[in-house]
Amino acid sequence: MVGPLPIRWYGLLIASAVLIGVTLSTYLAKKRGVNPDLISDLAIWLVVAAIPSARLYYVAFEWDKYANNPAEALAIWHGGIAIHGAIIGGAIAALIFAKLNKVPFWQLADLVAPSLILGQAIGRWGNFFNSEAFGRPTDLPWKLYIPLAQRPPGYTQFEYFHPTFLYESLWNLGVFAILMVLFFRGLRGKPALKLGTLFLTYLMCYSLGRFWIEGLRMDSLMLGPLRIAQVVSLVGVAIGAIGLLWLYGLNRFLPDVVSSEEAEASAQSSSERSDKTQV
Repeated sequence: MVGPLPIRWYGLLIASAVLIGVTLSTYLAKKRGVNPDLISDLAIWLVVAAIPSARLYYVAFEWDKYANNPAEALAIWHGGIAIHGAIIGGAIAALIFAKLNKVPFWQLADLVAPSLILGQAIGRWGNFFNSEAFGRPTDLPWKLYIPLAQRPPGYTQFEYFHPTFLYESLWNLGVFAILMVLFFRGLRGKPALKLGTLFLTYLMCYSLGRFWIEGLRMDSLMLGPLRIAQVVSLVGVAIGAIGLLWLYGLNRFLPDVVSSEEAEASAQSSSERSDKTQV
């Protein structure tokens, strides 16, 4: 509490992640010679699309909890969002934004990918403050104490569980480091990476870690006997691997929502407007 105002750790962490992400992506855009104003505009689209999508995704697989009280499905402040839903919603919003602004989608995706994985690393700490998204019982030295009220039915006799939020946060930081190394590789005189490389690498690396970590969790969204996050992660690994094979194995470019001619004309127009503003 700050005076009469309650502090929601998830909200605070998400807001911090968005602010840090926009700052980072703006910096990366400048390094790549991309109009940084596009990032600020895109950020609004991503936030507006990602949060409702994350909630809708969660509710869709937990509908039994809301069937008798559908209005509760709108109460996002009561918890219940899924990162895969946010990624899907954000990707759709970015595709529409890229088409309207005549900017290559993959260029935007590459600039956002490092910020996205860093934001995921930060956001996972909301699970710590809420004592949620933990794994099976464990006695490992880094075990996490879970209050009795937060323990799953049938596990009330256990006090310590796998801190899967920590595993994922650390994994995401590792993926972030890989993406930053790849990004600056092209600025050190080495051959520039093809558009889409960073995002596809993010998708594949994040999905590999999430598949493993999801197997430890006890609160997975399920579709019959399948853990949805693991299924989606396998799809993510496949898309990332096939995309990178397409780019470098077959030496082709990824299809985009705008042609290279449209993108070049839009970039030139944006540069001219920026020059006039500076004058």
